Amino acid sequence: MDAVMNNAVMNNALAEQRESRRPKGAMMRVRLKADGRIVEILADGSEQSLQRAPANSSSGEADAAYARGVRARTKLTQAEFAARIGVPIETVRNWEQGKRSPRGPARALLKVIDKAPQVAFAVLGEAKTNT
Repeated sequence: MDAVMNNAVMNNALAEQRESRRPKGAMMRVRLKADGRIVEILADGSEQSLQRAPANSSSGEADAAYARGVRARTKLTQAEFAARIGVPIETVRNWEQGKRSPRGPARALLKVIDKAPQVAFAVLGEAKTNT
């Protein structure tokens, strides 16, 4: 019985190896593109796009909706919001379109603006006049 199981496992491994473009045990070569995509570099030097996990895309969509919602609740345009928080307008656009997600300090700032916009903008305004 063990021999039959081992044979089945071996057949599956061999089938997977035949389907793969690279030899078993070889490392996949990848490259991060300027637009944030990750591509596999094939043996002939060409590139093949890798599929992203669906969890990442839904997380990006949630981040985009959150960023849009925070700005909408402040009743500011993208340009006004970007100026108030001290980032380029492209950054706000990328957040709202899901091309980029706010991370670290930007995410924390959005949370503060969401909970206490007057306080956040007052502090940010003071920081500009003090520098």
